Amino acid sequence: MKLIPKAVERVFYGLTRPLVDGLIRAGVGPNLITTVGTLLVVASAVAFGVGQVRLGALLYLLSGVVDTLDGAVARANGQVTRFGAFYDSTLDRVGDGATFMGIAVFYLLAPPGSVVYREPAIIISMVAIIASLLVSYARARAEGLGIDCKVGLVQRAERIIGLSVPTLVWGPGPQGVLLFWIVAVLTVASLVTVVQRFVYVYQVTEGARAPEAPKGTS
Repeated sequence: MKLIPKAVERVFYGLTRPLVDGLIRAGVGPNLITTVGTLLVVASAVAFGVGQVRLGALLYLLSGVVDTLDGAVARANGQVTRFGAFYDSTLDRVGDGATFMGIAVFYLLAPPGSVVYREPAIIISMVAIIASLLVSYARARAEGLGIDCKVGLVQRAERIIGLSVPTLVWGPGPQGVLLFWIVAVLTVASLVTVVQRFVYVYQVTEGARAPEAPKGTS
């Protein structure tokens, strides 16, 4: 189960198709798009860290849009390469870690009395870094074993939308409460996703190894 339905994804890809075609005509390669997306997410982390939460949310949302373009350009233009896949996956992990690190810095540097849950927010942000990296690693490791592992409650798209849209509209909330609970919910959802992927891979691998029942038995 995913939080973003396939129908919504199809609408999004349809809307961004003219942009993909424009990038191809301009000769922009997928690796350059990946680099720009990573620079946006790092800038987002810096904005979060210095307290510009709405700007950080906007940059994070834009980085998510850009992140969908590199693969679309590569597939449409016949530029899919193993290095490109490695490059994209590696820089995506930079983005996962940087965003929550920036949020941790926001709570760490906030003036006394301006935020509540300071220590819990810093801790939950660090757990969020580990959880988001584990979500991606579980899928990558499963695919390395030849298992398509896209199961789970939240993937990168859900994390980007779940974090950026509310904070873009309302900022961190009174004394940072809204941002804290968004990160907390995303962290729990990411941990649930990790467990779902563990269970899925276990079922697939153990099912493949299970001996067939003798014919004629019930």
